[in-house]
Amino acid sequence: MSVLFLVMPEFLLVALGSLLRHRAKFSAEFFAGLERLVYFVLFPAMLFQSILRTPITPDAAADLFLGTSAVLGTGILLAMLARPLLRPEPVAYASAVQCGYRFNTYIGLALASNLAGSAGQTVMALIVGFAVPMANVAAVHALARQGGGRVFREILRNPLVIATLAGLVANLAGLRLPGPIDVVLARLGAAAVALGLLCVGASLSWQAGSRHGKLVGWMLGVKLLVLPGVALGVAQVLGLDPVERQMLLLFAALPTASTAYVLAVRMGGDGRLVALLISASTVLSAITIPIWLAVAG
Repeated sequence: MSVLFLVMPEFLLVALGSLLRHRAKFSAEFFAGLERLVYFVLFPAMLFQSILRTPITPDAAADLFLGTSAVLGTGILLAMLARPLLRPEPVAYASAVQCGYRFNTYIGLALASNLAGSAGQTVMALIVGFAVPMANVAAVHALARQGGGRVFREILRNPLVIATLAGLVANLAGLRLPGPIDVVLARLGAAAVALGLLCVGASLSWQAGSRHGKLVGWMLGVKLLVLPGVALGVAQVLGLDPVERQMLLLFAALPTASTAYVLAVRMGGDGRLVALLISASTVLSAITIPIWLAVAG
């Protein structure tokens, strides 16, 4: 039950975000602006400071990179198996496949801090930094209709990637921030968690057709049931320490990213189907994440 209580505040904030959007009638434009603030300013500040504050060795970073790559690569392959096995409509498949491996950064970093404090948040920040470019390349590739030369430029400009790389370089170089700047980043990071979770709740939607039931079930099963088990096995093989093991498991068990909807809509995909997958995975993960964490002990 202690694990359930640790993760409950984050999902209550998600629920509050949904109530504000759909019951209190906060506008979609309000939450769109808020999410831009979180994505481009608040979360990068938190990622940078989390990585900079904690001692990191190259060997530990290498192990986390291998573990993240193994889990994410498995998710991509399993999600892609839906195409030959289920034979879904091409647009539906291209839109939904990303939901089998993409992850909600906001929930991940919030839960990491609750479960393991600053050490857990730093490990999760590294995992996210490694995973963001890989997941984005795979998701864009599935939806791309033409050559994707600008995709890599967009990834290199991704604020989460930039913050992670900058934090790693500064950490390994032994740099330290002046006191006032460190305080400012800390306050930005504190705001990031709550506001990011409110944005997740505001994005929830249940409007989608029922003709893709098998495809929805496949992606939810891969994301919430299979990948956490894979993460436990990978952590065992790599000999990760307890915090790293717990964070890799948490990363694998996260619901799919709310930004998957934006990508699907911008690239001509089925936005309603993706919104359904985001909503279902977020709600179900409130049950599956505590179970996986309890199993891992």
